[in-house]
Amino acid sequence: MQAAFQEMHRSGFRSADLDAILSTAGVTKGALYYHFHDKEALGYAVVDEVLTSSMREKWVRPLQNAKNPIDALVCIVQSMSLKPEDLQRGCPLNNLSQEMSPLDSGFRKKTAKVFKDWHDAITVALREGQKRGVVRSDVNANETATFLMAAIEGYVSLAKNSQDARMLRSGQRNVIRHLESLRLVRGPTRAAGRG
Repeated sequence: MQAAFQEMHRSGFRSADLDAILSTAGVTKGALYYHFHDKEALGYAVVDEVLTSSMREKWVRPLQNAKNPIDALVCIVQSMSLKPEDLQRGCPLNNLSQEMSPLDSGFRKKTAKVFKDWHDAITVALREGQKRGVVRSDVNANETATFLMAAIEGYVSLAKNSQDARMLRSGQRNVIRHLESLRLVRGPTRAAGRG
Protein backbone atom coordinates (compact mmCIF):
# COMPACT_ATOMS: atom_id res chain seq x y z
CA MET A 1 0.00 0.00 0.00
CA GLN A 2 2.82 2.41 0.85
CA ALA A 3 4.55 1.67 -2.46
CA ALA A 4 1.32 2.36 -4.34
CA PHE A 5 0.73 5.54 -2.34
CA GLN A 6 4.25 6.85 -3.02
CA GLU A 7 4.00 6.15 -6.75
CA MET A 8 0.55 7.74 -6.96
CA HIS A 9 1.74 10.79 -5.02
CA ARG A 10 4.79 11.14 -7.25
CA SER A 11 3.13 10.51 -10.63
CA GLY A 12 -0.62 10.84 -10.16
CA PHE A 13 -3.02 7.91 -10.33
CA ARG A 14 -3.35 7.64 -14.11
CA SER A 15 0.42 7.85 -14.65
CA ALA A 16 1.31 5.59 -11.73
CA ASP A 17 3.43 2.70 -13.02
CA LEU A 18 2.33 -0.70 -11.72
CA ASP A 19 5.77 -2.16 -12.44
CA ALA A 20 7.37 0.53 -10.28
CA ILE A 21 4.89 -0.24 -7.49
CA LEU A 22 5.59 -3.98 -7.76
CA SER A 23 9.35 -3.42 -7.74
CA THR A 24 9.25 -1.13 -4.72
CA ALA A 25 6.87 -3.43 -2.83
CA GLY A 26 8.84 -6.56 -3.80
CA VAL A 27 5.73 -8.43 -4.92
CA THR A 28 4.72 -10.14 -8.14
CA LYS A 29 1.95 -9.05 -10.46
CA GLY A 30 0.06 -12.21 -9.52
CA ALA A 31 0.25 -11.30 -5.85
CA LEU A 32 -1.03 -7.80 -6.60
CA TYR A 33 -3.97 -9.10 -8.64
CA TYR A 34 -4.76 -11.66 -5.96
CA HIS A 35 -5.63 -8.76 -3.63
CA PHE A 36 -6.82 -6.14 -6.14
CA HIS A 37 -8.74 -7.00 -9.29
CA ASP A 38 -7.49 -3.88 -11.12
CA LYS A 39 -5.58 -0.64 -10.72
CA GLU A 40 -8.72 1.23 -9.61
CA ALA A 41 -9.24 -1.23 -6.74
CA LEU A 42 -5.64 -0.60 -5.65
CA GLY A 43 -6.24 3.17 -5.85
CA TYR A 44 -9.43 2.88 -3.81
CA ALA A 45 -7.56 0.88 -1.18
CA VAL A 46 -4.88 3.60 -1.00
CA VAL A 47 -7.60 6.17 -0.30
CA ASP A 48 -9.37 3.96 2.26
CA GLU A 49 -6.27 2.85 4.11
CA VAL A 50 -3.39 5.27 3.55
CA LEU A 51 -5.05 8.65 3.01
CA THR A 52 -7.80 8.04 5.57
CA SER A 53 -5.28 6.88 8.16
CA SER A 54 -3.00 9.84 7.48
CA MET A 55 -5.88 12.32 7.82
CA ARG A 56 -7.02 10.73 11.07
CA GLU A 57 -3.51 10.84 12.54
CA LYS A 58 -2.84 14.44 11.52
CA TRP A 59 -6.26 16.04 12.10
CA VAL A 60 -8.90 13.86 13.73
CA ARG A 61 -7.01 12.34 16.68
CA PRO A 62 -5.37 15.58 17.86
CA LEU A 63 -8.76 17.29 17.81
CA GLN A 64 -10.65 14.57 19.64
CA ASN A 65 -11.08 15.59 23.23
CA ALA A 66 -8.75 18.58 22.82
CA LYS A 67 -9.32 20.84 25.81
CA ASN A 68 -8.74 23.82 23.57
CA PRO A 69 -9.36 23.22 19.84
CA ILE A 70 -7.67 26.48 18.88
CA ASP A 71 -4.43 25.35 20.51
CA ALA A 72 -4.76 21.93 18.84
CA LEU A 73 -5.43 23.47 15.41
CA VAL A 74 -2.50 25.88 15.75
CA CYS A 75 -0.20 22.95 16.58
CA ILE A 76 -1.44 21.00 13.58
CA VAL A 77 -0.96 23.94 11.21
CA GLN A 78 2.52 24.63 12.62
CA SER A 79 3.46 21.00 11.96
CA MET A 80 2.66 21.18 8.23
CA SER A 81 5.58 19.73 6.34
CA LEU A 82 8.11 21.86 4.52
CA LYS A 83 10.16 18.90 3.29
CA PRO A 84 11.24 19.38 -0.35
CA GLU A 85 9.40 16.27 -1.60
CA ASP A 86 6.16 17.40 0.06
CA LEU A 87 6.56 20.90 -1.31
CA GLN A 88 7.20 19.46 -4.77
CA ARG A 89 4.29 17.00 -4.73
CA GLY A 90 1.65 18.88 -2.74
CA CYS A 91 -1.24 17.33 -0.84
CA PRO A 92 -1.89 13.73 -1.90
CA LEU A 93 -5.59 13.94 -1.05
CA ASN A 94 -6.12 17.16 -2.99
CA ASN A 95 -4.04 15.91 -5.91
CA LEU A 96 -6.01 12.68 -6.21
CA SER A 97 -9.32 14.45 -5.77
CA GLN A 98 -8.47 17.01 -8.46
CA GLU A 99 -7.22 14.35 -10.87
CA MET A 100 -9.82 11.63 -10.45
CA SER A 101 -13.09 13.13 -9.13
CA PRO A 102 -14.21 14.32 -12.58
CA LEU A 103 -13.33 10.94 -14.11
CA ASP A 104 -14.37 8.30 -11.59
CA SER A 105 -17.28 8.47 -9.16
CA GLY A 106 -15.62 5.86 -6.91
CA PHE A 107 -12.61 8.12 -6.36
CA ARG A 108 -14.88 11.15 -5.96
CA LYS A 109 -16.95 9.46 -3.24
CA LYS A 110 -13.92 8.06 -1.42
CA THR A 111 -11.96 11.33 -1.40
CA ALA A 112 -15.14 13.21 -0.43
CA LYS A 113 -15.43 10.96 2.62
CA VAL A 114 -11.86 11.78 3.69
CA PHE A 115 -12.58 15.50 3.26
CA LYS A 116 -15.83 15.07 5.24
CA ASP A 117 -14.03 13.33 8.11
CA TRP A 118 -11.52 16.19 8.21
CA HIS A 119 -14.31 18.80 8.09
CA ASP A 120 -16.35 17.04 10.77
CA ALA A 121 -13.35 16.77 13.11
CA ILE A 122 -12.77 20.52 12.95
CA THR A 123 -16.48 21.32 13.27
CA VAL A 124 -17.00 19.10 16.30
CA ALA A 125 -13.85 20.41 18.00
CA LEU A 126 -14.90 24.03 17.49
CA ARG A 127 -18.40 23.33 18.85
CA GLU A 128 -16.89 21.62 21.88
CA GLY A 129 -14.62 24.65 22.32
CA GLN A 130 -17.69 26.88 22.30
CA LYS A 131 -19.30 24.75 25.01
CA ARG A 132 -16.10 25.02 27.09
CA GLY A 133 -15.99 28.79 26.61
CA VAL A 134 -12.71 28.93 24.68
CA VAL A 135 -14.14 29.57 21.18
CA ARG A 136 -16.30 32.61 20.43
CA SER A 137 -20.01 31.77 20.41
CA ASP A 138 -20.60 33.73 17.18
CA VAL A 139 -18.26 31.44 15.19
CA ASN A 140 -20.11 29.23 12.72
CA ALA A 141 -18.17 25.99 13.27
CA ASN A 142 -19.32 24.39 10.02
CA GLU A 143 -18.39 27.36 7.82
CA THR A 144 -15.13 27.90 9.68
CA ALA A 145 -14.11 24.28 9.12
CA THR A 146 -14.75 24.66 5.38
CA PHE A 147 -12.81 27.93 5.29
CA LEU A 148 -9.83 26.45 7.15
CA MET A 149 -9.68 23.44 4.86
CA ALA A 150 -9.90 25.61 1.74
CA ALA A 151 -7.24 28.00 3.03
CA ILE A 152 -4.86 25.20 3.94
CA GLU A 153 -5.35 23.32 0.68
CA GLY A 154 -5.04 26.57 -1.26
CA TYR A 155 -1.75 27.49 0.36
CA VAL A 156 -0.37 23.98 -0.17
CA SER A 157 -1.34 24.20 -3.86
CA LEU A 158 0.22 27.65 -4.22
CA ALA A 159 3.42 26.44 -2.56
CA LYS A 160 3.50 23.40 -4.85
CA ASN A 161 3.02 25.57 -7.91
CA SER A 162 5.64 28.12 -6.90
CA GLN A 163 7.97 25.48 -5.39
CA ASP A 164 8.57 28.04 -2.67
CA ALA A 165 8.33 27.12 1.01
CA ARG A 166 7.83 30.80 1.84
CA MET A 167 4.34 30.54 0.34
CA LEU A 168 3.45 27.75 2.75
CA ARG A 169 5.01 29.58 5.71
CA SER A 170 2.96 32.66 4.81
CA GLY A 171 -0.14 30.47 4.70
CA GLN A 172 0.65 28.98 8.07
CA ARG A 173 1.01 32.45 9.61
CA ASN A 174 -2.26 33.66 8.06
CA VAL A 175 -4.23 30.58 9.07
CA ILE A 176 -2.86 30.79 12.62
CA ARG A 177 -3.82 34.49 12.81
CA HIS A 178 -7.34 33.52 11.77
CA LEU A 179 -7.44 30.72 14.35
CA GLU A 180 -6.31 33.13 17.07
CA SER A 181 -9.21 35.43 16.14
CA LEU A 182 -11.64 32.63 17.04
CA ARG A 183 -10.64 32.63 20.70
CA LEU A 184 -13.12 33.86 23.27
CA VAL A 185 -11.42 36.83 24.90
CA ARG A 186 -12.75 37.62 28.32
CA GLY A 187 -12.86 41.28 29.19
CA PRO A 188 -11.76 42.69 32.52
CA THR A 189 -14.21 42.09 35.31
CA ARG A 190 -15.66 44.95 37.28
CA ALA A 191 -14.67 45.22 40.90
CA ALA A 192 -17.50 44.58 43.33
CA GLY A 193 -19.29 47.73 44.48
CA ARG A 194 -18.35 49.80 41.43
CA GLY A 195 -20.94 50.75 39.04
